[in-house]
Amino acid sequence: MEAGAAGTSAEGTAGPSLDGTAVVVGGGISGLLAAREFARAGVRTTVLEAGDAWGGCVGSHAVAGLTLDSGAESFATRTAAVADLAAELGIADEIVVPNPGGAWVQLPDGPRELPRTGVLGIPASPWDPEVRRSLGLLGSLRASIDAVLPASLGTAAEATSVSALVRRRMGRRVLDRLVAPVVGGVHSADPAVLDVDMVAPGLRAGIRQHGSLAAAVAAQRRGAPSAAAGITATADAAGPAKVQSGGLQKAGSAVAGLRGGMNTLVAALLADLRQRGVTLLSGTRARSVHRTAGGWRVTTDQAAYDAGLLVVAVEGPAAVGLLEEVLPELAALRPDAGPDVSLVTLVVDLPALDRAPRGTGVLVAPQSPGVQAKALTHATAKWAWLADRTGPGRHVLRLSYGRGVAPGGTHGGSPDSRGPGAAAPRSDDELFNAALADASALLAVPVSAGEVAGWDVVRWGGALPFASLGHKQRVEAVRSICAADGTLAVVGGWLSGNGLAAIVADTPRQVRSLLP
Repeated sequence: MEAGAAGTSAEGTAGPSLDGTAVVVGGGISGLLAAREFARAGVRTTVLEAGDAWGGCVGSHAVAGLTLDSGAESFATRTAAVADLAAELGIADEIVVPNPGGAWVQLPDGPRELPRTGVLGIPASPWDPEVRRSLGLLGSLRASIDAVLPASLGTAAEATSVSALVRRRMGRRVLDRLVAPVVGGVHSADPAVLDVDMVAPGLRAGIRQHGSLAAAVAAQRRGAPSAAAGITATADAAGPAKVQSGGLQKAGSAVAGLRGGMNTLVAALLADLRQRGVTLLSGTRARSVHRTAGGWRVTTDQAAYDAGLLVVAVEGPAAVGLLEEVLPELAALRPDAGPDVSLVTLVVDLPALDRAPRGTGVLVAPQSPGVQAKALTHATAKWAWLADRTGPGRHVLRLSYGRGVAPGGTHGGSPDSRGPGAAAPRSDDELFNAALADASALLAVPVSAGEVAGWDVVRWGGALPFASLGHKQRVEAVRSICAADGTLAVVGGWLSGNGLAAIVADTPRQVRSLLP
């Protein structure tokens, strides 16, 4: 048996005792956090990761000699969960906040500054100058009717989509010009299929409490902690944004990052786990899960791993696939796979971008002509530490592709939300050429292949959790089944909600429920 491993046996023979042992399936952020919680409680833990890299969507890649985030590039500061974790790992001094340039939105009739006082793009005031410039007079008038509508409108049903709530209370123009770009850029989804209670928890309750959607948004904004709350951050600047797996901004939510990138959090977690004696096995895919007399057996191509406690920390469909034989009631709760997202990173030598013509980035409204990307982040305009490393004239651009829609494109877009007849780029070369064209259009500065010092494509196949309508009820059912067992927890963004803040807050709580 490997040192620190939980009951490892190539022949499938359990170790002498499974008390105080755990196996974690999945080496993404959720899996690493689960292992840390076990180890802190003195539980001997083995983590099985199918791939070669740790951290899941919080990864890194090298482009033009720079080590850059290949997925998430910041964390929401609506809670102190990630900042507290960073402090525990000894990297709190590396927390930084983004430059204050703010994001833009590309609309069918041209670019506009994205309002900064919103949630999911929903404005706290329809009459803010940035909101009015995006909506026009009639759009702001329609949105202001929200204040006199009954609080029950959009809040009475058990589940409501983002689209239905916004359209009923503020109108189609708010949905199309503000909410759809944010939801598409951040969640890679059509707002018609997203459960508002999963992606904006407490918003509907806020309507009932404060009387309108705008008032609920304003209350959430007032209640959010500042980006540096409770931490000593090296503040390059302060600015509102929200970044999820593709690294795109969502105006109206505060974020922070880490100097060197969010991938440094994974490195710190791995160092902490190794110091605590956790066994970390990459290239080890779990093939099946079974009960044993003393707990659980996870079988891989190499060996069987037995433990008293089990945490499954993989994407929703894969998690259900592993567990449905031993817990058949989970089969009916299998979630939809998340959208396939491609992230194109360009490192360019282009001094014209020193002036940050579109702030920290651009979100793209569906039906915006001539643009295939759903969002662009101007990373060197957003993060001072990165600009310092690249120097003047060299810039890092991140463009994201892939946007899920409801069946038939119910929001009004074609299946890829980019206009009728548009074909989504597929190969790396196609994505590269699309990124050049899109960066040129979105930044209003020509970007040619000759100015590219390096580039890379990272693909996330269904890894971004997809909180479809009714998903909150699915989560409650899954958690109820696991709680009834008492030795099993299922964790990850598909249950906790998208984003590091949600995962870091939820995963330790689920693991603690298994401990004496």
